[in-house]
Parts: sequence; structure tokens; C-alpha cells
Amino acid sequence: MGNGFIKIHAPYKESFSCTEHWDGQFKSLGDALGTDCVIQKLVDVEGRVFQRTFRNQGFENTDWFGFGKDVLAPCDCVVEAIHINEATNNPGMMIPGRASSITFRNKDYTRVLLAHVRDIRVKEGQEVKAGEIVAKVGNNGYSRNPHTHIAAWSEDKIPLQIQFDQTTLGIKTRQEIAK
Repeated sequence: MGNGFIKIHAPYKESFSCTEHWDGQFKSLGDALGTDCVIQKLVDVEGRVFQRTFRNQGFENTDWFGFGKDVLAPCDCVVEAIHINEATNNPGMMIPGRASSITFRNKDYTRVLLAHVRDIRVKEGQEVKAGEIVAKVGNNGYSRNPHTHIAAWSEDKIPLQIQFDQTTLGIKTRQEIAK
């Protein structure tokens, strides 16, 4: 951590894109300067290759290439808190409420939050290593499609910009991504 940002492990092994929450868009600590990451896949349509997030019209969670995929730990850290929301939203609609989430704390007391997850595989107090599978991509809380929301803040509760350690991004061939 330094200069208002944190470098963390990529959230997925698959190709993904993120949409950032701009400074001032949201005030709450878990949303301020957060980013929403969606798994993508290269899709061949009549000899043209496009990067897409879902098949068909995307009306089912299973249409989304990321739904149910592994979510990876952001750092070598401790699981500080877990919240479970059992509801699953249909794409394009949302059931208001707090999303399922995992809050991690690293050795300098920086927190990283992963939200809208499902099938959480860790427990509070557990130590994890960066890149370890901790959950699956879900669609719950204030969410309109399967994705992972990531937020971070310093010990003194200042939101941090997120940067992904590019050495942790999976390198796959076009054929592997298209599977």
C-alpha cells in the first residue's frame, strides 16, 4: 500500500474487465473507489472474434461466463469478516440488500472486500495466500449481473484505488479462452 492505492492479486484466472467507481460516486467505505470485475470470453461469430461477458441474451445467471467461476484471494492475509446473502438475483434485476462478502485484513491492517460472491470456502480468522480460491462468482445484493465487486481501505478508513499485480494475470491462448 502507498500513495492511496493497493496492489492485489487478480480476482480470477480467466480474462476479465473492470468498471471503476469514480471518486465521489459512492460514499460508503466498501463502495468508495471500488471496482466491479466481470469475466469475459472470446466468442467467434461467423469468423469474427468478440470479447463478451455472456451468451444468448444474458437473462439467466448461467448465460454469464463468470457465474460460478473461482474467485481468488487478493493477498496473503486473514479473513476478517464474512457476510452471507442467500438470495440470488436474476440478471437485469436486483433484490435490495447487502451482498455476500468476504473482508480480508493484511499485515498492515489494510482491508480488501470481495462482494457479490457465493459458495464461500473460507472461515473468519483463516489465513489465506494470494491467489487461493476463496469463493465463486455470484449475483446477490445490489447487483444486476454476475460479477465481483472489490474495494479496499487503509487502517484509518481511507478508500484506496485498486491495482492488479499484472504478474498474477493468467496468460491463456485464444483456444483456452474460447473454451
